[in-house]
Amino acid sequence: MLDINYLRENLKKLKTAAKNKKIVIDWDQLLKLDDQRRKLIQEMDNLRNQRNENANLLKDPKKRTSALIKEGRALKDKLASLESKYNLLLAQFEEIMVKVPIIPSADTPIGKDENDNVEIFKWGKPPKFDFKPKTYIELAENLDLLDLERGAKVSGYRGYYVKNEAVILQMGLMMFALNKLIAKGFTPIIPPTIVKEFVLFGSGYFNGKTYNPETDEIYKLANADKLSDGSIQKENKFLIGTAEPSLLAYYADEILEEKQLPIKFAGFSQCYRSEIGSYGKDTKGIYRVHEFMKVEQVCLTKADIAESDKIHLEMIEISKELHQDLKLPYRILQICTGDMSAGKYKMFDIEAWIPSKNGYGETGSASNFLDWQSRRLNVRYKDSKKNKNFVHMINNTAIPSPRFLISILENYQNKDGSIAVPEVLRPYLNNQDKIGPKEK
Repeated sequence: MLDINYLRENLKKLKTAAKNKKIVIDWDQLLKLDDQRRKLIQEMDNLRNQRNENANLLKDPKKRTSALIKEGRALKDKLASLESKYNLLLAQFEEIMVKVPIIPSADTPIGKDENDNVEIFKWGKPPKFDFKPKTYIELAENLDLLDLERGAKVSGYRGYYVKNEAVILQMGLMMFALNKLIAKGFTPIIPPTIVKEFVLFGSGYFNGKTYNPETDEIYKLANADKLSDGSIQKENKFLIGTAEPSLLAYYADEILEEKQLPIKFAGFSQCYRSEIGSYGKDTKGIYRVHEFMKVEQVCLTKADIAESDKIHLEMIEISKELHQDLKLPYRILQICTGDMSAGKYKMFDIEAWIPSKNGYGETGSASNFLDWQSRRLNVRYKDSKKNKNFVHMINNTAIPSPRFLISILENYQNKDGSIAVPEVLRPYLNNQDKIGPKEK
């Protein structure tokens, strides 16, 4: 959440940001609740001071009277009543406050939806085939690389099996991305994929303050934990949709030293997404699935927009390198306000060419949140003047398994139905340069 004092000082700009991001906020109610909240805080502070004075007097046997004891009880009861009232008020205040967006960068395009995103870069030319190209589904079924039918039988809708050389291709992609990021100073991490509620709220993966199964594309675990002493813990747990939340929460409620920044993480994880908002889209194949593998880039920087902007662009350059190393035609879109979530300051999507779509498909997303996430997760650092500041948080996809696999299968297909192996991935397949039909 943003700081309420910052909100009051920048109310006009924040109203514009909310309008451009299509976020409806009752600003009058928010400010009214804040006024009431501040008033209650003052009343509670005054009561606590009176209660402390009363307690000090009661310590003196000469001043300890029944009237003073009665007064102490009355102060305690009144404070408890105010605290209860304050907690209800605070819940109402925070329910609105969590929806307040960050003001996007000055160069973010103003637009209503994905149709208003702006292409800012393009690399490579889509292949021209001298034969009728097959879809990745046809290629994968012919070469026994995917089994969608049995995947659906075992896992349900959007379930799939990856088989044979496609397994090595997929794992090779993950290692290829990790090795590149390690060489560029990123710390490799395999984070937990089961996380507590604060992790997803803190990183902005809930639309509100708590999990809403109608809107949040997150899987919630149904069973409770059994602790080492045999007791049952009913704390809400969830499956992550990307390594980003786990990595961002690594330093939750901690204070770093400025010299530690920037911190760069390369997270490899299995990812889980309910895709409830994508009903009816890409219903066949592995373009849109409930689980997949991904390598994610996450950086924590000083509270300096110039620095976090610079690192944001450096992370995008890594994504560009990965696509170019694989010789996959791609483009970069700058995302407009209407296609950005509340916490994003600036956002780009990377898309690779997919012949069967006769267009590009998203293979990554890069976002700078400034301190919007770190305020929720309470990740700060101490600067040279001993001031405590919230870090800036940036994330960017390195490689997600399904989309890259799709693009490789289709762009590298041959007339005989075989698949050429991208040169940089051949070492992972014992230098095999082609995937052909299996011998029967």
